[in-house]
Amino acid sequence: DETEFRNFIVWLEDQKIRHYKIEDRGNLRNIHSDEWPKSFEKYMKDVNCPFKIQERQETVDWLLGLAVRLEYGDNADKYKDSTPDGAKNTDNTAKNAEPLINLDVNNPDFKAGVMALANLLQIQRHDDYLVMLKAIRILVQERLTQDAIAKASQSKEGLPVALEKHILGFDTGDAVINEAAQILRLLHIEELRELQTKINEAIVAVQAIIADPKTDHRLGKVGR
Repeated sequence: DETEFRNFIVWLEDQKIRHYKIEDRGNLRNIHSDEWPKSFEKYMKDVNCPFKIQERQETVDWLLGLAVRLEYGDNADKYKDSTPDGAKNTDNTAKNAEPLINLDVNNPDFKAGVMALANLLQIQRHDDYLVMLKAIRILVQERLTQDAIAKASQSKEGLPVALEKHILGFDTGDAVINEAAQILRLLHIEELRELQTKINEAIVAVQAIIADPKTDHRLGKVGR
């Protein structure tokens, strides 16, 4: 919007940039004048803006950068030790997401406890006890939660597959490796079928929503 743009330029000059003296800002403040574009063009030259008057987005970005530099220069002591709110939140999130970060990995009790858990869960030993603890956590989350146990307990019945009836398409030169490759290919095909089934279910669900719109006669609209 032209009026908002002009008001924005005047606000930047009045509040942040302050390149002109107050008495010299009259032409720039007269936003309803037909001569305002010329005044603005002169202002851009006076502040050494490298862009043309037609390049508004670039000009706005440059003027904002100038305003920020000037604001910081006027209040350097206030801003030099400031930490962005986003960085604080990121640090807190990282700490919350990594509860193992403050553990004393050199504590003998910690080492003994990790080793006992690793032996119990049959996890391979590692020189770094923190790495072993992370492996234990992953195993517990993926295998020992109620949902994981319930899913693992569900037996799947399938038909026996004759590998010799399925052509691999290439020969590794080793019969055992050929058989392993055939098994991996069949497992991959099964995963693709499961993925296709989920895609089809999603398509059916979307079609059901689209095909059954709700009509609100008061609004004169059809749809959710």
